[in-house]
Amino acid sequence: MSVAASLCLLGVLGAVYNNFYYAEASPDQALRLIVRNRVSLANPFPIAYRARILQVPGVDEAVIYQWFGGVYKDARDTNNFFGRFAVEPDRIFRVYPEFKLADAERLAFQRERSACIVGRKLANRLGFKLGDRVQIVGDIFPMTLELVIRGIYDSQADNENLFFNFEYLNKGFGGRRQMDRISTLVLHVRSTDLVPTVSRQVDDLFRNSDVQTLTESEHSFQLSFLAFLGNVKLFFLMISSAVAFTMFLITANTMAMSVRERTREVGILKTIGFTPSEILRILIGESVTIALIGAAAGLWLATLLVNLLRSAPSTFADLSTLRMPPEIYWLGFASAAVLGLLACFFPAWSASRLSIIDALRVTD
Repeated sequence: MSVAASLCLLGVLGAVYNNFYYAEASPDQALRLIVRNRVSLANPFPIAYRARILQVPGVDEAVIYQWFGGVYKDARDTNNFFGRFAVEPDRIFRVYPEFKLADAERLAFQRERSACIVGRKLANRLGFKLGDRVQIVGDIFPMTLELVIRGIYDSQADNENLFFNFEYLNKGFGGRRQMDRISTLVLHVRSTDLVPTVSRQVDDLFRNSDVQTLTESEHSFQLSFLAFLGNVKLFFLMISSAVAFTMFLITANTMAMSVRERTREVGILKTIGFTPSEILRILIGESVTIALIGAAAGLWLATLLVNLLRSAPSTFADLSTLRMPPEIYWLGFASAAVLGLLACFFPAWSASRLSIIDALRVTD
């Protein structure tokens, strides 16, 4: 049970760590770059930068991706938290081709200024339907959005957001164009080979400007949100090390007690002809088998928890693609086998070397 509980926790941590730092970007994600203010995401940069960015060789399209924030219903209910972004309906689907939307819903989103679209996962979670009205009270922006859901898009990832027309936000301040700065701009690059070059060239354009930019891949941009939690890598390392060390101590103590309690049995085995090496193999085999059974149970539980996390709401990161990679299973079983061997070897070796008389005299 101690092996199962420990490997369950390690399996979940390993899957989350792999999803954050080692999961490969999809073909569409690999072609996107995020442009933001070099100082901080909270500092906007001039929207006029886009015209110059579109002239960089390799940039096919650039869409405004403005975080709105605001409050939907009750902010105290975490279920009401989801991404709300102002975008340009005529550009968003060229930058995010994986967003699948019916043609009629796409046209309605493009033609109606107060229209919005929501992800399928978000719609299922909050019960949104086409034609529903959504009111979002602004906090960063001093206005209240009165939106109508005109489309529900499907996507393998990033399907818990609400997108509305940037013009609605731009015209929301007394009918005058007030927004000359934005928080992020998403670029679609022609080829993955051009991504590093485009990223460098975009930042070089504004190197000597009052507002400098930071252009990074979509995956790197998503990881920046994890930095709000602190040193996540160190956190994973500390937790994993503590669990592994505790698991070894518990298992070693348990196996040592088991061997000591059956020392008389070792003496009986020797009287009927078992050699010390055969007894040593029996005890080690038992320990490794128990550890492997615990590993199988723990990794099975970890797989169930990962499946539950995959359907959980996304906050700091999108967990919809969370998986248990095969390496975690192999590593888990290998660690359990080594643990069973090391935990039992020394007490088993000592017991197998006892003489028959000394073994039979043990009363514990």
